[in-house]
Amino acid sequence: MKKLSGLSLGLLLATSVLTQAQTKDPVVDGIVKEANENSQLEKLAHELMDVIGPRLVGSPQMVQANEWAVAKYKEWNIFAKNEKWGEWRGWERGASHIDMVSPRVKSLEGMQLAWSPSTAGKTVTADVVIVPDLADSLAFAKWLPSVKGKFVMISMLQPTGRPDYNWQEFGTKESFEKMKKDRDVQTEAWAKRITKTGYSARTLPLALEKAGAVGIVASYWSKGFGANKIFGAVTKKVPTVDIALEDYGLLYRLAESGHTPKISVKADSKEHGVVPTFNTIAEIKGTEKPDEYVILSAHFDSWDGGTGATDNGTGTLTMMEAMRILKKVYPNPKRTILVGHWGSEEQGLNGSRAFVEDHPEIVKNIQAVFNQDNGTGRVINLSGQGFLYAYDYLGRWLSKVPDAIKAPIETKFPGAPGAGGSDFASFVAAGAPAFSLSSLNWSYGTYTWHTNRDTYDKIVFDDVRSNAILAAIMAYQASEDPAKTSREKSVLPANAKGEPGAWPAVRQPTRKGGLD
Repeated sequence: MKKLSGLSLGLLLATSVLTQAQTKDPVVDGIVKEANENSQLEKLAHELMDVIGPRLVGSPQMVQANEWAVAKYKEWNIFAKNEKWGEWRGWERGASHIDMVSPRVKSLEGMQLAWSPSTAGKTVTADVVIVPDLADSLAFAKWLPSVKGKFVMISMLQPTGRPDYNWQEFGTKESFEKMKKDRDVQTEAWAKRITKTGYSARTLPLALEKAGAVGIVASYWSKGFGANKIFGAVTKKVPTVDIALEDYGLLYRLAESGHTPKISVKADSKEHGVVPTFNTIAEIKGTEKPDEYVILSAHFDSWDGGTGATDNGTGTLTMMEAMRILKKVYPNPKRTILVGHWGSEEQGLNGSRAFVEDHPEIVKNIQAVFNQDNGTGRVINLSGQGFLYAYDYLGRWLSKVPDAIKAPIETKFPGAPGAGGSDFASFVAAGAPAFSLSSLNWSYGTYTWHTNRDTYDKIVFDDVRSNAILAAIMAYQASEDPAKTSREKSVLPANAKGEPGAWPAVRQPTRKGGLD
């Protein structure tokens, strides 16, 4: 597919949608008109991403987002509530200040990981050392006491800070291949270095902490310019900080060459004990079949290196905007239309799994679930998730979608049931027809998925607007369909052992998390 600039794509998409003035369905026409002429997406995105910010499970910002969403729905005359599904360790991110103070002074790009212990209001200054390459765990045990009073680097030195696509564009074939070979060798050697300590990547920070290290220094490069993955800390008493590739490499090379870098770290965070966690649920009540349900689905929580803009702010915006439009254009649906903004998807689909467990009366009467959770791009893939007759009803509903939105969507029927990845899988496991509205890449995996660069400016609003139109029309069609959707499952291919393929099992949510 030829790539278009954002502006060109936006003009093309908007023009294409608007030129389809009449579809002989006033509701579809109304959805398209409202989405294009009265979009609330930019306003919602600013309030959610810029004002509230990231939505880590258990954080005050997550609760603030839950309350904000309920208030928004009430502004639109849509009933909404926050429904408790569990409890989590309460933690609030504060500022992170990381500076190199020797052999020269430089402010470093980095931040503490989620749930990292703070430095208790103090600035901790100490030498930086690298986990050494020793013969075995006995040698490491002898070395371990030397970490007392020091920061310890636990990530590999990356041989290049340039993404592979940059090497492919400008490097010779020989230099690119050499770099990849050297990187593979170095990666294998680092994995062996960690294994020889007798610890895993997860248990090593705890061992270093117990031995007296004042902090753990890591760098989880996302293989793109300026992008690092920001996940959670496992230390209990000392901070764990992630430092950008460029600055991490500087520290590593200085330590390796014997120049003994010294850094100062001030990591502010607050512990809030055990706090309740919620799903935000909103509904437009059905008039003819109120006990049958069409569900719009998107997880509400995020990691907190950025502001969770494309994971999953854009999915959230898509479903909120679809509900707003439906309430205005289609206020009396035949079936009840629910929207679920799920909590703690990032820790294992916990909010949606809890909803499935807590509401069997809804799950057994689901007409369809439409979930969006893989970035800002317009939807281009729709799988039947293993439901044998999904092609029938999804095909009929898609036929009502404007061509400019429908044409790029590749369908796969019956497809295979998703066992994880996002919240639709919680419903699929329970046998409910649930589908992922899978979107165009926009370098999602490298640059915004769980990274420090997942911010407002990465949102492509024309694509999100297209997705809101699609979600609203699919919900409308699912609500109006006189037939109940079939739940008959296809026969799954045999696995590698020749055993019959099995449908994903229902899994229990973690109801109390972050405390181990």
